[in-house]
Amino acid sequence: MSETVIRVEDQVVTFINILDVDPTKQQELIDVLNEGTEKVMSHRPGFVSVNILASLDGTRVVNLAQWRSLDDIKATMSDPEAQTFAKRTAEIAKAAPSPYRVVSVHHA
Repeated sequence: MSETVIRVEDQVVTFINILDVDPTKQQELIDVLNEGTEKVMSHRPGFVSVNILASLDGTRVVNLAQWRSLDDIKATMSDPEAQTFAKRTAEIAKAAPSPYRVVSVHHA
């Protein structure tokens, strides 16, 4: 079983999508993101993991995904099946996606 691990030395790209959503639609958005991950994203080349976080006030959802490379992210974003889920997401929430690299990690 694999799990999300965040380390500076790992050679993965972290893709974070912060989604603003009406609190009454937060669960619907989470359901769409889960469905897209299970049906499409997790089967794409370079996929490592996805974590979906819901704000306690219901106004945001964060989709934190890890991929082997930026090219894997670009290829997935251009996949018609992935675009279908992106459109469904856009109908529910305002997205702010961007790729990131881990620059530091701190633990207690």
